[in-house]
Amino acid sequence: MKIGIEIHVQLNTKSKVFCSCTTQSSEEPNTNVCEICGGFPGSKPVLNKETLQQGIKVALALNSKIASETFFSRKSYFYPDMTKNFQITQYETPFSINGKLDNIRIKRIHLEEDPGALIHKGSTCLIDYNRAGIPLIEIVTEPDFKSPNEVRLFLRKLITILEYLEVYTRKSEATMKADANISTTGEKVEIKNITGLKEIERALNYEATKQKETPAKKQETLGWNSDKGITYLMRTKETEDDYGYIYDPDLVKIEIPKELVSKLKSQIPELSLDKSSRFKKQYKLNKEDAEVLASEQKLAEIFEKVAEKIDPDLAAKWLIRDLLKIINYNKTTINEIKLEVKHLIELLGLFQQGKITDKTVKDLLIELIKEPFSPKEYIKKHNLEIISDSGNLEKLCKEAIKEQPKAVKDYKEGNEKSIYFLTGQVMRKSKGTANPKEVEKILKKLIR
Repeated sequence: MKIGIEIHVQLNTKSKVFCSCTTQSSEEPNTNVCEICGGFPGSKPVLNKETLQQGIKVALALNSKIASETFFSRKSYFYPDMTKNFQITQYETPFSINGKLDNIRIKRIHLEEDPGALIHKGSTCLIDYNRAGIPLIEIVTEPDFKSPNEVRLFLRKLITILEYLEVYTRKSEATMKADANISTTGEKVEIKNITGLKEIERALNYEATKQKETPAKKQETLGWNSDKGITYLMRTKETEDDYGYIYDPDLVKIEIPKELVSKLKSQIPELSLDKSSRFKKQYKLNKEDAEVLASEQKLAEIFEKVAEKIDPDLAAKWLIRDLLKIINYNKTTINEIKLEVKHLIELLGLFQQGKITDKTVKDLLIELIKEPFSPKEYIKKHNLEIISDSGNLEKLCKEAIKEQPKAVKDYKEGNEKSIYFLTGQVMRKSKGTANPKEVEKILKKLIR
């Protein structure tokens, strides 16, 4: 099996690639459009230099070679979402070639404009040109992937790099788009415009299974129906000649000086792979925890700030085991929560000092991602500090023993697990504020 992918990444710029229209999405169709991105006759595009600079940063992070000069071409095709009947892109001289991420070779990275969007409503097709002219980079790999799962893992790493560079904003894994080329024992086929990492993997798995049973006899372009989970024929595969690429006479040739490349290279932050290696060495974390913490820039920043005041192992445990779990359960992201680092440090500090229980930390974390407040003041107000007073604990233990005679009997007969059940009953009575180790000690003493 051979798989190659073409990833389309929307760059994080304020305006479009060849005009000053905003890139911010609008619910009102055809409102972020001017004569340039609308393709009016006689309109003259001008390159947004920020798009090229962001693209160069991505290329450098992917160990790619930067061209000394580049220019734009017209990719001719007729489709309702492209008013000019051509797309401005790069073909002959992309700004970057020959990169690598892990063991996957990157053939080229080039700039282009996004077309408009087709909105299908029943038997009607509407067109919204708000997306026309949105700046994209296309990252084209060699056919080095041996399985669909490899593709998904690669894309996760790529997304992390793009986020660290602040050239891409991920709301979810579903925002990544790609075309995928796959061949098993027959001809190569291309699956167009798959959205989302999960769907990319699904589409490739389906096509791999299909090709094992019936190898492709000719090159084809396929679509992906995510509802039915199947690919379908769109057209026979075009060659590059079919697009009639020509130099775009409205855009000048661009020189990329070495000084600019050096300047942009100096702006690249410590990326996730280097950060995870440092976390292992500096904080003595295991490989898996270090990689998870470095997988998202905001999470890594939170960890480092918390680890200045709290034991790093403890901080890593709570961030990975509980905070991420709460975020996923609430179907949000680390960038969207309202958690303030000072409050997280305050909360974990109280736990580290043995003043609150595991349950109290979990309960307050759930609330802290919704709105900021002082854990110390909240705990004081609601009497959530650990009860270590032996008199109060003994009273609660006696109540639990009286209410659960079967568990007491089981424990006396050798069932050690019954003591944990009884401890849980005491914890429930204390609303999670009893010291569990003291409770267990007192229970064993009373039962004997």
